[in-house]
Amino acid sequence: MVTAVQPASPPPYVFVPRTARPQLLFVLLHGESAQPDQLFALSDAIKQAFPSAVVVIPYAFESAERAGMSGYFWIDPLTSGQMRTAAQEAEHRARRMNQAVSRLAAMVRRLQQQYGITGQQTALAGFSQGASMALEAAHAEPDLAGRILAFSGLYARRPAAVPPATVLHFFHGANDQQVSVDEVESTLARLGELQADATLDVASGIGHELHDALIRQAIVRLQTCVPLRSWEEALSALESDLRNEAQSRNGTNHQLH
Repeated sequence: MVTAVQPASPPPYVFVPRTARPQLLFVLLHGESAQPDQLFALSDAIKQAFPSAVVVIPYAFESAERAGMSGYFWIDPLTSGQMRTAAQEAEHRARRMNQAVSRLAAMVRRLQQQYGITGQQTALAGFSQGASMALEAAHAEPDLAGRILAFSGLYARRPAAVPPATVLHFFHGANDQQVSVDEVESTLARLGELQADATLDVASGIGHELHDALIRQAIVRLQTCVPLRSWEEALSALESDLRNEAQSRNGTNHQLH
């Protein structure tokens, strides 16, 4: 019996700053049945805005050839052919997602070690299925990335918790027919209940695509959005200083009496 061997994915595209020591790491994840060139426009915008960043665009793990399609998938689109109940099939899909997320997280860890980058200096960005992978990876390993940029994609599973040190940015087209804005807004409401640090930008007249308007807004978010935890830490420090100052003043007044 001859077993077909799944060919390995091609090596990733890696862009390293020529002059400066790397300060940031961006890992960009393309959508289903696609390749890294889908993200070249996003990569160019990131490199221009953050010249000291390493930008890595890997191929997804599964070739689409077996399914009669082009490009690559992060999760094998074919089932094993076994008869399963709906619950068994859902469990099977969840197991495949967990395996893919573990592989992705391990790859990001290797890149962080290679370039001396921390999780807080790392951003994962993805389009469609790539967005789902980025979100799931951040939840599987809460210290994996400081930022998630999810373009036209959502969680594979409804989140029950949020990574406390990760800012979640969602970018969506108002006319997206594959992932509706209603679904995204419902997810943001759920994240609000979980006290996540999350933002949503919706562009009118845009469908399920990595549009220039969404890319530009992503750069704005990266450059201007201060993480909620930073505000909370700053406010906590300010309140502590004010309390100490008040106590010191009260102590001085008491001595004068």
